[in-house]
Amino acid sequence: MPLTSTQLPESLERIVKRFQRLSDPKQRYEQLILYGQKLKAFPPEYKVAENKVPGCVSQVYVTATLSPEGSVVFSGDSDALISKGFVGLLAAGMNGLTPTEIQALSADFIQDTGLSVSLTPSRANGFMNVFHKMQQKAAELATHNT
Repeated sequence: MPLTSTQLPESLERIVKRFQRLSDPKQRYEQLILYGQKLKAFPPEYKVAENKVPGCVSQVYVTATLSPEGSVVFSGDSDALISKGFVGLLAAGMNGLTPTEIQALSADFIQDTGLSVSLTPSRANGFMNVFHKMQQKAAELATHNT
């Protein structure tokens, strides 16, 4: 059963609350872009089809690795600031969770950030696509490490 926004991991809960405190859509965009800027450099050799997020207008790539403790570590990149922000926000919120915890997440928390009211439909769809790609990557890690 997917976790609802009331059952979010602490890291995602903090992010949701941070966005909820911002009433101005411009401030939300700025915060989103900051998350993208915090991403580490993404090696060009990782920009391959298997890491590409489908359904995004911009070029978005996501990778996932498993730490020795069994938690997921995401990295990614995009050629668009907003999309890179999606990757950064989701990585900040989901890094450190197990593949099972990530798969149990519901996308409801994305609505709770308030970002979707300021996003165009294609960007909101892109945000969901990035989230689902990250869940897929976590599922692949769980499958390969059982």
